[in-house]
Amino acid sequence: MYNVPADFINEAKIWEALEQNKNPEPAQIKEVLAKAAEMKGLNLNDVALLTAINDPEMMAELFNTANTVKETIYGKRLVLFAPLYVSNLCKNECLYCAFRASNKGIVRHALSQEEIAKEVEILINQGHKRVLLVAGESYPEQDGFQYVLDAIKTVYSVKNEHGEIRRVNINVAPLTVEEFKQAKDANIGTYQIFQETYHRETYKKVHVGGKKRDYNWRTWALHRAMEAGIDDVGIGVLLGLFDYRFELLATMQHIFELEDKFGVGPHTISVPRMEPATNSDMASHPPFPVSDIDFRKMVAILRLAVPYTGIIMSTRETAKMRRDTFALGVSQISAGSKTNPGGYGETSEDDPSSQFSLGDHRPLDEVIRDVASMGYIPSFCTACYRMGRTGQDFMDLAKPGDIRLHCAPNGLSSFKEYLQNYASPETREIGDELIRETIAGMSGIAKQRAEKLVNRVKAGRDDVYC
Repeated sequence: MYNVPADFINEAKIWEALEQNKNPEPAQIKEVLAKAAEMKGLNLNDVALLTAINDPEMMAELFNTANTVKETIYGKRLVLFAPLYVSNLCKNECLYCAFRASNKGIVRHALSQEEIAKEVEILINQGHKRVLLVAGESYPEQDGFQYVLDAIKTVYSVKNEHGEIRRVNINVAPLTVEEFKQAKDANIGTYQIFQETYHRETYKKVHVGGKKRDYNWRTWALHRAMEAGIDDVGIGVLLGLFDYRFELLATMQHIFELEDKFGVGPHTISVPRMEPATNSDMASHPPFPVSDIDFRKMVAILRLAVPYTGIIMSTRETAKMRRDTFALGVSQISAGSKTNPGGYGETSEDDPSSQFSLGDHRPLDEVIRDVASMGYIPSFCTACYRMGRTGQDFMDLAKPGDIRLHCAPNGLSSFKEYLQNYASPETREIGDELIRETIAGMSGIAKQRAEKLVNRVKAGRDDVYC
């Protein structure tokens, strides 16, 4: 199955949809936005039509609809995590990436398990509870994939007086079904992989060496993961390699395929734009740069197209762009990130051995203070994963709105735990006031649960959830 062409990515249908919907009338746009407001998702033609919006008035309606859908489903809540780069070893030749095998401008390093533990301790002491473990697409020869399994075990093993990491997601090279089963047994949360580009000709041009040249092996990766029992998967493209409209519709085709075959689509979608990388002219000069307004538009369209799927915004973007997209659909953000192995133990902002340059260098506490000042609840909650509310079970709660009875109280209690154990005095003051205001505005079971959980944290209990 996985050696055949990934024909569910149908380029002809994508171009046809874009051509047929390139000049929509305002009435057509309003009709699609009304459909989107029902929070049942959109089809390929709907998405194609929304990409053609250029009129400022229609753009405002798109953004307002996305904001309404986002807040109806997620409320004022943003999940925070940190990437943990354990290795920049790689056998691939990807022209846009600093980790490519032929790049002599970076220092190669695979962290030892002891070094990984030190990085994890730093993240724990900052207040993080979720990490995304990232590795270049090669491992120390003596270890192979076992290196990743050992790293996951190491992350979970680190505990100190400040707590522990409660969820480890991974972003590593495509695996076999058997390797995915091993990753699941290692207790991972989400398996994340980016196609980079779904456009076959572009894919071939930018991947000039290594196993990553195999378009189909990569595109089928999430099928293998879900076949192995991993029901939380994350997808994304690297914006700037090809026309973002094509990539958006191809992403939708991938989502529809997973929903058809496994009954549930991806848990998250990431929207990384290309950023400068050491010795990569392509990274500094993207072939298809995505403007700020098109970037915002894409985030809003994704929120309407797949309303119950998390949208991740990384620290590639500036603090301002990250703020702007919170209201358009973003539900998860990284914070205080480093993208080179051992980066959390260093003091410099950008290391030449990083995978790419960052747009937001602020430490975790400053990001949290900013988020809370905007009225959003920074959440470190990991309850759904630990309670088995993943995959289809999560969607069964999310679509009727029942998941908010868990997410809102759990987000508040995890935020209170951060404020009580890690926050600066200024952040604590802003955060405590936000928690009071938020609970005062709640009602029913959600309010009862929130008050109960927050009071438990106040009394000295950590890691409380429902």
